[in-house]
Amino acid sequence: MTATALDLSALDAEPLSVHLRAATRTQHEQAEGTSFIGRLMAGRLDVAAYADLAAQHHAIYGALEQAELFVRADVVGATIVFDELPRLAALEADLAVLVGPAWRDEIRTLPATLRYAERLRDVAGTWVGGYVAHAYTRYLGDLSGGLAVKAVLQRSYGVADDAVSFYSFPAIPKPKLFKDEYRARLDALPFDAAERARVAAEAQVAFDLNTAVFSELGAVHL
Repeated sequence: MTATALDLSALDAEPLSVHLRAATRTQHEQAEGTSFIGRLMAGRLDVAAYADLAAQHHAIYGALEQAELFVRADVVGATIVFDELPRLAALEADLAVLVGPAWRDEIRTLPATLRYAERLRDVAGTWVGGYVAHAYTRYLGDLSGGLAVKAVLQRSYGVADDAVSFYSFPAIPKPKLFKDEYRARLDALPFDAAERARVAAEAQVAFDLNTAVFSELGAVHL
């Protein structure tokens, strides 16, 4: 399904959360099917590769969470910002272990990551719907797949607990209940059909940007 093929009449009757999942299914599969993710989850890379991924996440979440300042100031947007979700502090703690105390000077930001962060600043930081699209693709993905990634990192690469705090959500003891609440708030957003189509299209863009980051990581971690 592409952004141009979205059925606006269907959007009126379909919850936004359901539509977002359907609209991004192909992009989601493409992201998970990249060689970098496949090799990482198969235990065929190394800790340096994961540290590089964490460095890219740092740039991405830095831009996403900066956008929350704008979103919180909006009456509608404030309903979809959750204090339990920010990942930046956890990433910084992980990088200090994975790379060392001087990690800010040691990490690199790939071109695809720079494009991703720029899109976040341009879209998520100026349009509530844009934030919704990007936050949905990132945070629900973290909650849904994080435990599996964390288990692989610890089992296959021997990564310690204090280096994978990105995948821990101590303020969310019951992820399923939290995700249900998150989706309920998505569905309650007062977006008309055209706005919902824009949000779904931007969620597709978010997945494509993420896939580009994985592709570049795959090219440097062979």
